[in-house]
Amino acid sequence: MAGVRFSKITKKFKSVVAVNELDLEIRDQEFMVLVGPSGCGKTTALRIIAGLEEPTGGEIAIGDRVVNDVSPKDRDVAMVFQNYALYPHMTVLENIAFGLRLREMKNWAWQLSHWGESRRIRQDIDRRVQEAAKMLGLDQLLHRRPKELSGGQRQRVALARAIVRKPKVFLMDEPLSNLDAKLRDQTRAELKKLQENLGVTTVYVTHDQKEAMTLGTRIAIMKDGVLQQCDDPETVYRKPTNMFVAGFIGSPQMNFFDATVVEEGGSLWVVAGGFRVAAAGNGSVRSMVGKPVVFGVRPQDLTAVGSGSDAETLQAQVDVVEPHGDRTDLHLMVDGSRFVAQVDPSVKANEGDTLTLKVNLERSHLFDKETEAAVY
Repeated sequence: MAGVRFSKITKKFKSVVAVNELDLEIRDQEFMVLVGPSGCGKTTALRIIAGLEEPTGGEIAIGDRVVNDVSPKDRDVAMVFQNYALYPHMTVLENIAFGLRLREMKNWAWQLSHWGESRRIRQDIDRRVQEAAKMLGLDQLLHRRPKELSGGQRQRVALARAIVRKPKVFLMDEPLSNLDAKLRDQTRAELKKLQENLGVTTVYVTHDQKEAMTLGTRIAIMKDGVLQQCDDPETVYRKPTNMFVAGFIGSPQMNFFDATVVEEGGSLWVVAGGFRVAAAGNGSVRSMVGKPVVFGVRPQDLTAVGSGSDAETLQAQVDVVEPHGDRTDLHLMVDGSRFVAQVDPSVKANEGDTLTLKVNLERSHLFDKETEAAVY
C-alpha cells in the first residue's frame, strides 16, 4: 500500500493549462475523491498518476518513489475506466485474469522450460480470480462474455480485474456514470464497502457531488485546474472555503444574495434586497462593514414559520412548489431574487403565497464579493 503526492504538478496542452500547480497529499489507504465540473482537470490529474499523461512541471510520487520517469506498467496502479474496457471475445474469467497473465507469465519458451513454476503461477492466478469474483458476486458468471452481462455486472468485472492485481493504488475514472440511478446507488455502496475491506489507496474521479460526499474519506474540489479545497465531506459542506465550493457541493445548491454588512447600535447586520438578518460570524465580519458581500444559506437551513424575529427571518413569495414526498422544494422570490427552500411536506404553500422563513444563522455563510472567499 502507498499514498500519492502531487508536488506543484502542472499540465499544459499547448496554451491550455489543465492542471495548475497542484499540491495534494493522498494518504495511505485513503479514499480520495477528485470532483469538479467538466474541464476542471480532475481526469488529467488521475491520468498523471497512472502515467498516461506526462506532467509539464512538478513531481508525482507513489509511496516514497518519484514516478515522473517511471512507465505506466511499472507504477503498480490499477485503473477502472468509465467505459469498462472489457475484451468482448473473452469470458469474464479471461477478462479478469488477462492483466495478471500478461504481467506474471513469461513467453511460451520459458513456460515450457519452467513447467513447475509456470504451473504454480497459473494456479495462483486462478485462485486470485476466484477470490475476486466471489467478493463481487461474479462466481456464477465466469464463463459468460461481456455481451451477456448487464451494465452493473460489466462494472463488477472491471473492478475485479483491478482487484486481482493487488496494486498499491486504485484509480477510478467515473466508473458508475454509465449505470442507471438505482444501480448506481447500489454499486456505490458496494464500492465503498469493498475499499474499506481491501484497504487500498483509492483515487476516484467524478463530477457528481453526491458520489463525492458519500464515497470520499476526503474530497478535493477542483476548478479550472486549480485545487479549491480538500477536506472531509462534512467540513467541505459546512465550511466551504469560497463561493464555488459552496455552490458546487450540496443539492439543491446554496442560495446566494448580494448584500452589504452594516453596523447599527454596536450590532452587525447583513442587509440584502428585501430582508436583513443578524451577522453570525466572528470579528472578521467587522472588516466587511460597508463592503459588497454575498450572503449564502442552504435550502435545508430555511424553515417555514408563522412569524419570527427580524434578526433571523425573511418573507418571500412562493413561485413554484415541487413536492418530493419526504420534503417539498419551494422556489421563492424576494425583491427580484430567486432562491430555494427545502421544507417539511406538512407545510402547505401555493403559488403566490407569502411565506415567513427562519434562517439558521449558525449555518449561514458570508463571502467577500470581490474575492469570493469565505468570511464565515
